[in-house]
Amino acid sequence: VYCVLPLASIHLAHQTQSIPETHTRRERGNRQQTSSVAVDSTRKVCLVCKKEVSIHLYKHHTYHTMVSYRSVALTTLLATLQPRSMFAFTPVASSAARRTALLRGASSIYSISSTARFMSTTDTAEEEKAAPTVIPNPEAYEKLKMEELVSLCKRRGFIFPSSEIYNGMAGFYDYGPLGAELKKNIKDAWWKHFVHGREDVEGLDSSIIHNPTTWKSSGHLDGFSDPMVDCKETKLRFRADQLFYAPVVLKESGERVGYVLVQEANDEDMMKDAKKQAKKLLKGTDNKGAEIEAFAFRDLTEATEEEMSEIPSPASGKPTLTMPRDFNLMFQTNVGAMSDEASVAYLRPETAQGIFINFKNAMGTSRAKIPFGIAQIGKAFRNEITPRNFIFRSREFEQMEVEYFIPPGDDVWEPFHKQWMEDSKDFLTSLGLREDLMGWDVHEGDGLAHYARACTDITFRFPFGVQELMGIAARGNFDLTQHSEGSGKNLDYFCDATKEKYIPHCIEPSLGVDRLFLALICSAYAEDEVGGEKRNYLSFSPKIAPVKVSVLPLLKNKEPLVKAARELYDKLRKRWNVSWDATGAIGRRYRRADEVGTPFCVTIDFDTIEKDGSVTVRDRDTTEQIRIPMEEVIPYLSKQIDGY
Repeated sequence: VYCVLPLASIHLAHQTQSIPETHTRRERGNRQQTSSVAVDSTRKVCLVCKKEVSIHLYKHHTYHTMVSYRSVALTTLLATLQPRSMFAFTPVASSAARRTALLRGASSIYSISSTARFMSTTDTAEEEKAAPTVIPNPEAYEKLKMEELVSLCKRRGFIFPSSEIYNGMAGFYDYGPLGAELKKNIKDAWWKHFVHGREDVEGLDSSIIHNPTTWKSSGHLDGFSDPMVDCKETKLRFRADQLFYAPVVLKESGERVGYVLVQEANDEDMMKDAKKQAKKLLKGTDNKGAEIEAFAFRDLTEATEEEMSEIPSPASGKPTLTMPRDFNLMFQTNVGAMSDEASVAYLRPETAQGIFINFKNAMGTSRAKIPFGIAQIGKAFRNEITPRNFIFRSREFEQMEVEYFIPPGDDVWEPFHKQWMEDSKDFLTSLGLREDLMGWDVHEGDGLAHYARACTDITFRFPFGVQELMGIAARGNFDLTQHSEGSGKNLDYFCDATKEKYIPHCIEPSLGVDRLFLALICSAYAEDEVGGEKRNYLSFSPKIAPVKVSVLPLLKNKEPLVKAARELYDKLRKRWNVSWDATGAIGRRYRRADEVGTPFCVTIDFDTIEKDGSVTVRDRDTTEQIRIPMEEVIPYLSKQIDGY
């Protein structure tokens, strides 16, 4: 006997009772096809759900459907039968025979629990259902568009546009329920790794607004700016170093016919946009179809006035851009009741300066000795000219920084810098960041700040191109020296071992929470095929997943099941963020958990409450399921999530 038993049709497995009414093929709601000759038919009533049931017995096939039109899709059962002698209404015991008997209207009464149980289990251990074959799609990330990622983040409650009901505000974002959890887990993991995990680093939480002289001493008031250009026709502003121009030169004659201008993006998109503009330019200069030289892009800050007179604006398509000029990125505010020059203050554009101005306090109270670090996580604000690429470049963001103070000397800083580079990469990969999407970018020459001895970025390949993710800089003693001079306070350090007095140098590993958040979602995005069905999911590392476990009772209307599941749920949520899902088919619930990156699902079924007290634990990535005793669930999950 071969049968298909939908989980939603459990109530049909109950004993049914005949009712004295003749069945007709034209009965309303009956969608039975009658390709075989009917031998016998009857009408019955399910003793549990009280629905009328039609039992049609055919020479070759039996179809069991609900008379109610609304239930047809949920209750169709198909069985391929052998001789009609199998229709004897006799009590049976084996699970295989029970399944057959249910299709015949057996006279024995089986409880809903035993019915559901044998529908979800097999006859012998050898017949245990193996996990379906999982076929990964290695090209999923290559085809991922930024728009799809933004849509996923909003749909599943990771990130929302800020003030959306008022049409939003450019450069600002709100983190939803899952986003807030993921962001918190990122910050907790960083703090645990770089502060709690080290004996030579202490924490700090400085204020967002400092005395304005802080920014004068640090150089931010005079030099913290980006190059900006305006479109004179549309009044739009752009960051000049994010615009790239190239001459369009005919290959045959070497004549320059104009310029193209594209915004910073991945190489493929920039080239596609440039070719589109060049095609239009060639057509307008009677050179349609002519071959051109390869584009030699330069950023707009390098353009001369003569070139700017020909370079088209990205807004108007005409040469209407101003020459680049500096634009200070700090947000200005006023402190106190009066709004005059004396009340002017600034929202901090970085967290580092709060560490430097607290260097003396932190060193004294922690009784630390150099080498020694101060760590901080906090908000920063930059009035970006053109915020773009979702949360990668926004006007309000969060930073995680360490200022690691070391002795001076040309031969001292390099080993510390190299060690922090290695430690930083190890931390990022421990969170689940894909190593194949990461790279290094060493700043040299003009790419270095005037005070920096070295700076190396850890880069990440986002859908919009390769960009800086984390910077590890050797800053020298510039900052402490500037604040010592600006405040008139002595920020020297006296070394007991060498009896030297000096202003320490520092190594600064700096990482944006929001950028890491985006990189982790990119790394976690995955597609595969499970048992022939396509699946999209987020493969977060268990240590940073916003929801660690989803607890699923097999049925929501069976009190013993719900009670057992609730007891486990209450225990688990004392340790982790855990979700409860009792609605829908079990497979659909698995998919919901997969899409938001929940690494484990725990299903409580009838074996849990009637047999051995074990539960099913399903792994998100492999879809494999194991049975473990209820009392071993927390130790097992703790090992998988926390590592111990």
